[in-house]
Amino acid sequence: MLRPVEHADQIEAVKGWIDTAQRVVVLTGAGISTDSGIPDFRGPQGVWTKNPGAERRASIHNYLQDPEVRRRSWQDRLDSTAWKAEPNAGHRALVVLERRGKLHTLITQNIDGLHQRAGTDPERMVEIHGTIHWTVCMSCGDRRPMPEVLERVKAGEPDPACLAPSGATSCGGILKSATISFGQSLVPEDLARAELAASRCDLLLAVGSSLTVFPAAALAPLARQSGARLVIVNGEPTPYDDAANAVLRAPISEVLPAIVG
Repeated sequence: MLRPVEHADQIEAVKGWIDTAQRVVVLTGAGISTDSGIPDFRGPQGVWTKNPGAERRASIHNYLQDPEVRRRSWQDRLDSTAWKAEPNAGHRALVVLERRGKLHTLITQNIDGLHQRAGTDPERMVEIHGTIHWTVCMSCGDRRPMPEVLERVKAGEPDPACLAPSGATSCGGILKSATISFGQSLVPEDLARAELAASRCDLLLAVGSSLTVFPAAALAPLARQSGARLVIVNGEPTPYDDAANAVLRAPISEVLPAIVG
């Protein structure tokens, strides 16, 4: 079993591992988007750290049962920093990794769409927690572009209902962003694809993830147990630091370009 390298040698060691890797899988979390102006969730300045009520709104049970939670959630979506955010050097570095022929699969816990905007091939991506750019009806499953529904919120609908045709009327079901809330199951096909990629990679790069939200967090030990190297790039400690071959604490938008080069 490989031991983690000493800190002074980590950057060069990880660069070398990437150079020799055939199948790199990347798992990204909220930390990769903080330099784009999107706050993370559990960090010192995280959304849920500063506003526990926002975490309560992330529960599917609360969302479905409480109209006030839905109204607040729609205002949160309307005011989200994600709409004006731009990809940063960390996102672009993963595009470089793909163009080098190293990136097999990019699994992201993020819902902001910044990887695609940076240029990552959507076919190589698994948005395991969904996306903020679409809405879904919790009754009929109808999907619509998020801007279409946000225009209704701006026009005065605090809790817009589904307008998909249903017989002689519209569905009227509860709408939410096409994201995975606490209490919702992941899309089985997305989870299966992510697990298969992690089990077959030779290097898993976990970037900006607290590695505490399951089942996505289980991809790191799965890759390690399957014989892959595990490299963690995160501002805070994670539960899997001791199992990693390298842990890089440098800013993500600086360290990713340095190691994928």
